[in-house]
Amino acid sequence: MQTVRKDIHNSELPVLCQSCEARHQGICGAMTAEQLLAISKHTRRVRREPGQEIMADAMPIAAYANVLKGVVKLTKVLEDGRQQVVGLQFAPDLLGRPFASESRVTAETASDVELCMIPKTALEAMMSAGGPVEHRIMMQALRELDEARDWMVTLGRKTAAEKVASFLYLLATHIDPTEETALQTFDLPLSRADIADFLGLTIETVSRQLTKLKAEKVIEIANYRHVSIKDLTQLRLRCG
Repeated sequence: MQTVRKDIHNSELPVLCQSCEARHQGICGAMTAEQLLAISKHTRRVRREPGQEIMADAMPIAAYANVLKGVVKLTKVLEDGRQQVVGLQFAPDLLGRPFASESRVTAETASDVELCMIPKTALEAMMSAGGPVEHRIMMQALRELDEARDWMVTLGRKTAAEKVASFLYLLATHIDPTEETALQTFDLPLSRADIADFLGLTIETVSRQLTKLKAEKVIEIANYRHVSIKDLTQLRLRCG
């Protein structure tokens, strides 16, 4: 029997939203069927390979991006070219600062990434109406503030070993939003140099601490980037 596909104008939810793994999380989880249908007329889903720029520091914001899959790194670059990785965003985070005229960071894909691009005017109009969508975005902003404060503690007070363990635990618990528990295997989305920038360490120190965790059978590393966590409890304890 032939399968009949519902037309998005007659179904309760847009077809693209029905198949989206991030729909029940992030900002889309706060939208009604009518809001999803309305905003889906303006959105587009895009795929980006690692190393591609999504937003540039000090550039005008024309659209926001809902991260559906993958990891995005946020960086700040000083005038002399020095770079600092200041954050990572995972699905289903909203990329971009609402109601800002220009971006305050450079956003670049750290892995293969899928994004749902939302025009600035469409999302801000929905936020201005108030309700659950505005509340959900505010809650994400507050969560990011809490995480930034926690990361200040990591950078300012933790040892090199604790920093590397905290980074691996962050990835294990955030890289796949469809999993309720921490992942046991994943690929590092950052190079050793980017990890060093993110943690305020040297590349040699990062490599040395990863090797130490491997020698102590907390993790395994294959092909330089594929991580298998052998003892999640031990990794968490080593976060300090």
